[in-house]
This record gives sequence, C-alpha cells and structure tokens, in this order.
Amino acid sequence: MQIEQTALPDVVILVPPRFGDARGWFSETWNAARMASAGLDLAFVQDNHSFSAQKGTLRGLHYQRPPHAQDKLVRCTRGAIFDVAVDIRKGSPAYGTWVGAELSAENGHQLLIPKGFLHGFVTLTDDCEVQYKCTDVYAPDCDGGIRWDDPDIGIDWPLQGATPVLSAKDAVAPLLAGFDSPFVWEGGQ
Repeated sequence: MQIEQTALPDVVILVPPRFGDARGWFSETWNAARMASAGLDLAFVQDNHSFSAQKGTLRGLHYQRPPHAQDKLVRCTRGAIFDVAVDIRKGSPAYGTWVGAELSAENGHQLLIPKGFLHGFVTLTDDCEVQYKCTDVYAPDCDGGIRWDDPDIGIDWPLQGATPVLSAKDAVAPLLAGFDSPFVWEGGQ
C-alpha cells in the first residue's frame, strides 16, 4: 500500500496496488496489520455506502463529535468524486484549512480523514457510489456540520458554476465563524 502525504499532514491518501490479469484486477483496500506497521492503527467498526444519482451532488461538510468521533477511510467505487477534509481542531496551526483529492473507481485512491476534520464530497459524474469505513458507529446526537460554501474555509469545489444538489440539512448548516469545535489539536499528531 502506497501512502501519500497531503498538505494536511494528518490527512493521507492511500493507494492500494491492483493486481490484474485478463479477467480484471484484485486490490486489498485495507489490511490492519500492514497499516498498523505504517503507523495507521485504526479499528473500523462501521462500513457506509452511498449512492448519488446526479453529477454535482454535494454531501457535507460533516463531523461527528466525541464521544463518537470518527476516523473515516473513503473511496469511490463507481464514478468519481472530489473528496475534502477540513481541519477543525482548536489550536491547530491548520485550523480551517482544507485539502481535496479526486477519488474514482478508476484510480482506486482512498482518503483517510482523522477525527477533528470535517468531511465532504461532490460527485464529478452521474451514478456515483462512495464507500467508507468508520472507527465509531453513527450517533445522531453527535452529528454536526458546517456550510459547504463557508467563505472562511474557501473550498474550491469543481462545480464549473453549477449549483450543487444538497440535502435540506446541508443547505442550512452553520458557518465556521462562531463554531465551538469539540476537537483539540494535540500538537505533533
């Protein structure tokens, strides 16, 4: 497994190798022992799978606060998405900074988003399927979000001027200004 650093050191791209022959290919997308030896010791307890019919569907920016905060390992298994992580850890030198990566069924890349980061994505094609592993179960009472178009974050979403397809919840999410983050940067993580 190749691990690529992003501009946010705690957010990494995992590139699993694909082994192909005339039938197609095989790829190991997660191996706990191998990842632990690379410093990624995570115990996933829930797998999620989403389908978005329309190009330009935007989901996020979401987080789940303690005691049910989640690390997420995200991959796109059909179509393509632009996946984003935003640092919301109090005291972090990167607070409010975002990083994005294209994940697609074709490239097989995965984005590891740690606790203390917002997560969101926009579909780049119709009929997208996204799967992600989480280190804690979904807890509605710990669920939260920040607006996808928050000017203090300034994400450069690849929407080509189109209006994204949003859920009612995402359309009215609050701004980062005044947000009291439940996450604290522990320095040197």
